[in-house]
Amino acid sequence: MQSSLRKWLQVSLLNLMIVAGAGVILRYKIAFPLPAVNQKFLLHAHSHFAFSGWVSQVLMALLVGLISRRSGVNYFRKYRWLLYANLAFSYGMLFSFPFQGYGPWSILFSTLTILVSYGFAILYWKDLGKLPGKTRSQGWIRAALLFHVMSSAGPFSLAYMMASHHLLQNWYLASIYFFLHFQYNGWFFFACMGLLIDLFPYELMAAAYLKGAFRLFAIACIPAFLLSVLWWPVSAWLYVVVGASAIAQLAGWGLLLVCLSRNYSALLTSFSRYARVLLVLCAAACTIKLCLQAGSVLPVLSKLAFGFRPIVIGYLHLVLLAVITLFLLSYMVGSCMVRVNALVWSGLGLFTAGIFINEFLLMAQGIYDLRYEALPLINECLFGAAIGLFTGMLVFNLGQLFYKDDPDHNGPTKHMSTL
Repeated sequence: MQSSLRKWLQVSLLNLMIVAGAGVILRYKIAFPLPAVNQKFLLHAHSHFAFSGWVSQVLMALLVGLISRRSGVNYFRKYRWLLYANLAFSYGMLFSFPFQGYGPWSILFSTLTILVSYGFAILYWKDLGKLPGKTRSQGWIRAALLFHVMSSAGPFSLAYMMASHHLLQNWYLASIYFFLHFQYNGWFFFACMGLLIDLFPYELMAAAYLKGAFRLFAIACIPAFLLSVLWWPVSAWLYVVVGASAIAQLAGWGLLLVCLSRNYSALLTSFSRYARVLLVLCAAACTIKLCLQAGSVLPVLSKLAFGFRPIVIGYLHLVLLAVITLFLLSYMVGSCMVRVNALVWSGLGLFTAGIFINEFLLMAQGIYDLRYEALPLINECLFGAAIGLFTGMLVFNLGQLFYKDDPDHNGPTKHMSTL
């Protein structure tokens, strides 16, 4: 079971490096001439592969590892075809989108990844209910699976509009944001929280705080979608609902932080020192993200946010990189689910620095855009940040390939010993 989990995690980490590599090409084309590359098509490949080939692939592998650990049964044998299928179809999107954009092959592969997500959700839901003993993570994971399935309504509505040749701009954007919202704030977030909570003993987790946090996030997730479409005219009562959902998520986050802080001693034994630093950075990024969401309820800020592309791109990268990706990396490395040595930590440090440099540059670009001014050399600097992200993941993957045990950098291995 340990070798099966590590194999799939290493594949997922390679995919993350490919995502970062595509980001380098995209940033190069913005800063310098590159006529051979269609920017829009490559952007589609970059985003689709990031969602399916990186985040969904690693989440599925980690969730299968979770039920394998809890049951003592190697569930990777049961799920291997779903994992292989998602991987193959993700690569299909990676190689088809750059050449045809939304064409027959890319649409086929993206549809097949959605069908794989349905199969995984149904099968995992059943197996999750068979686990022995009590766990407080099941509700989070079940919600993640539901939101994962729900997010597919976005792509299917796009497909309908394209097939019917009735493509309205507002509905087109709403469909995209529907998918993004229920992936980011549903599938990704709830699955990550389920994985984190499962590390803590059942009796140590404060039930009242944890239940309160889960209910607030789960109830608020659906109406919070309206935060993504506030550029669409909405009635006053919907603004109230949207504002309440933003406040509910902030309150839920506060309860979750209180619950985790009360179990700090358990956190010390679950993660190595360096991984805990990454978790703190991840938590800070999540706090900023939730505050930005709440602030976007204000009409003035909402118009500014959706009217300037660097702000939108910065927000999306904040969630995908600083919150989700950083958590997944700290989770895997901190509990030694992947091989850990000095080279791995060096790569992870460089990648983390690249994340926050990238965010700082996008924020600065957004501020200058608000003033209708161009920030000198910003595209070249963002290209440099993209190189840093790619180099960090390259070094990280080389650390996996040329593994040499480094006890000074290894974290606790108790979780891996049971896999």
